[in-house]
Amino acid sequence: MSTSPGHPALARRLGALDATVIGVGSMVGAGVFVAFAPAAGLAGPWLPLALLLAAVVAWCNATSTAQLAAVHPASGGTYVYANRQLGPWPGFVAGWGFVTGKTASAAAMALTLGLYAAELTGADDAGARLLAVAAVLGLTAVNLGGVTRTARLTKLLVAPVLVVLLAVVVLLFGGTGPAAGGSSGAKAAAWDGTGWGVLPAAGTLFFAFAGYARVATMGEEVRDPARTIPRAVLGALAFTLLLYGLLGLGLLRFLGVDRLAASAAPLLTVVREAGWAAGPATAGAVVVTVAAALATLGALLALVAGISRTALAMARERDLPGPLGAVSRRHRVPWAAELAVAGLVVALVLVGDVRTVIGFSSFGVLVYYALANLSALTLRQRPGWAPRAVNALGLAGCLVLAFTLPWQSVVTMLGVFAVGLAGRAVVLARRR
Repeated sequence: MSTSPGHPALARRLGALDATVIGVGSMVGAGVFVAFAPAAGLAGPWLPLALLLAAVVAWCNATSTAQLAAVHPASGGTYVYANRQLGPWPGFVAGWGFVTGKTASAAAMALTLGLYAAELTGADDAGARLLAVAAVLGLTAVNLGGVTRTARLTKLLVAPVLVVLLAVVVLLFGGTGPAAGGSSGAKAAAWDGTGWGVLPAAGTLFFAFAGYARVATMGEEVRDPARTIPRAVLGALAFTLLLYGLLGLGLLRFLGVDRLAASAAPLLTVVREAGWAAGPATAGAVVVTVAAALATLGALLALVAGISRTALAMARERDLPGPLGAVSRRHRVPWAAELAVAGLVVALVLVGDVRTVIGFSSFGVLVYYALANLSALTLRQRPGWAPRAVNALGLAGCLVLAFTLPWQSVVTMLGVFAVGLAGRAVVLARRR
């Protein structure tokens, strides 16, 4: 994959700390604030096992991605890797899965921002969606200003969020919630009383981990990529896994299965039940809502940047319309792809709901990472920390989690993939 003469290369401006922060900021976003609720509805008290399974698959994926990014340090992530290791058709499937799945993910994050704000203020659905749209447009404007500005703002957004989440962890393990005093009366309707919901719950929780390899999609902008990308990817995942493990166990202990599954905004429910928020707009609720907003903004900021880089790579290879390959000569960012992605995200925000788009996102991204693992299996030279068994486990895990998601998500996204593949076949036939 190379840049075309008319499109300048992106600038290598991200160091190890910047890259790791982008990875953490991409994960600690909407997922941690909403994904535990639908996952609890599927897995019941087996939620920790679902979280562990999602983490294992994510770790395998991160290892494969780190291997590939060190060998192919170009923008586009697994779209580039699969093209080079497997061929153009698998590469297209990977890129299409990423762009469509992550566009749904960006919409889910924006909707989470609106959801928490509505829970706090009592705003209606229309107001929540308008706030989500404003967030998408504002962050797109930041991204158009250059990648160093993206990294700088991500640091500012992530730091206070981590402080609030750690405070919530202390509350979860130090306080007594409604779970200790009996059921709230709300029932997790999807949980059938067995452990069969662990797999779809793990697929849902995968949404909360997806983001660890965001820096790999920005490989053309990382300094010393062979060293920086693996360290940033694995370091960001390790930190986030520890944080999620504490939050998942704490939420289950504090709220119980039924109340957690029924909550639209679980962390806001926690602070209210703990007495931090005696009314709808008191200090504890405001702090958590602001943290949700900052986390969502940080994840959206990095996510829109990552999607646009994959769209850029696909446009360079003529798998997407050529104009999407335009790069600003002043800021060295793919401005056309940024604007196109923002438009698609806004459309999903206006018509979707957060739990539905989480399922769409998880399926598309799991297919994407299945191809990353398959690509890594073909590498002849590999570091000691990345044996082929890890790649094989990641491939199998991605496929199992993808096809055990709620059937509506599976069927819808299979249709999306079919449309993409048919469209590419038609375009290639016309070119010939």
